Amino acid sequence: MKKWIQKFLVSAVAVVTLGVITPSHTIWNNILSDEQASAKSQNIGEDTQHSTYIESTFEEPTQPEVDLIVEAKEQAYQKFGSRIGPKIQEDFDTHIFPKIQEAIDQTVTNAEVQQLAITENPSGNYAEKMFNIYDEQTGKDLIRFHVRTENRPGEGYYYNFHYHTAEDQFATHHNLGDVYWSKNTPPKWLS
Repeated sequence: MKKWIQKFLVSAVAVVTLGVITPSHTIWNNILSDEQASAKSQNIGEDTQHSTYIESTFEEPTQPEVDLIVEAKEQAYQKFGSRIGPKIQEDFDTHIFPKIQEAIDQTVTNAEVQQLAITENPSGNYAEKMFNIYDEQTGKDLIRFHVRTENRPGEGYYYNFHYHTAEDQFATHHNLGDVYWSKNTPPKWLS
């Protein structure tokens, strides 16, 4: 609200004086900073009166869970190879991999982590498979992580990251996100 008043008064003074006199911005800055400082001091007093302690329920990840996440990242970079990896690394680390961690956490219970493993042979060429998380005792997959190369007309090539779960017999694509490559055809995986 105060910004609108300030802009209106500046415009009014400029119009009335035909632009010969312009109001000094230091006046407005001093007025606003004094009002903000007093508002902050009032808020500080209010916060201390109504503060409450909230106990954190964050659990530290177990060592097998950490090992599983580290191995997942290693397998992803092995799939990317030396030509694709450096170009998409930043987007993968900031946007895609946190979602991979979240998908693993949602699907796998702490009791299961002890007996889980990750496949170590990502597929090359243009195949989708990055890695699978499976139960070592039964040999059955729980989650399959894939990356697909998509050519979108007029936009270029994207890598679509997604996963499938055993809950629906690996039928549904659970999207993790897309990373842009370029308009040129990307190299094959593992290259």
